[in-house]
Amino acid sequence: MDNEILKSCACPLDATIAVIGGKYKIDIIYYLFGRTLRYSQLSKLVSATPKMLAEQLKELERDGIVKRVLYPVVPPKTEYSLTPLGNKLCATVLEMYKFGQLLYNESKVKPRCGATEDLERLYGILKN
Repeated sequence: MDNEILKSCACPLDATIAVIGGKYKIDIIYYLFGRTLRYSQLSKLVSATPKMLAEQLKELERDGIVKRVLYPVVPPKTEYSLTPLGNKLCATVLEMYKFGQLLYNESKVKPRCGATEDLERLYGILKN
C-alpha cells in the first residue's frame, strides 16, 4: 500500500477500508479466492464497466492485494490472482457474505446472485 495513503488513515480500520472500499473491490477479491482468473472471466463475474473493473484492479494491485501477470502473446493474456496479503482477507469477506445473507433472510428477499458454489469454495479454502 502507498505510504501516503496509509499516513492519511487514522486507524487500522480506516486503512482496511481504504484498500477494500471500492464499489467492486470486494467482488473482485471474492471471486479470486483460491484461483487465478483472466480479465474476461472477471468481467463476466463482476458487474462493472470495463473501465471501472480495470481501475479497481489497478488499485488492488497497487495496494498489494492482487497480482497481475501479463503474458506477451497475441492477443494479450492477463491473469489476476490474490497475493498472500490478499488471501488474508478470505475470512473477513466470508463473514461479510454471511452478514449479507442474514440481511436477506430477515427481510425475506431473495438475493439475485447464484453464489452458493463460490461460498462452498470459500469454506474449502478456509478449512485448508
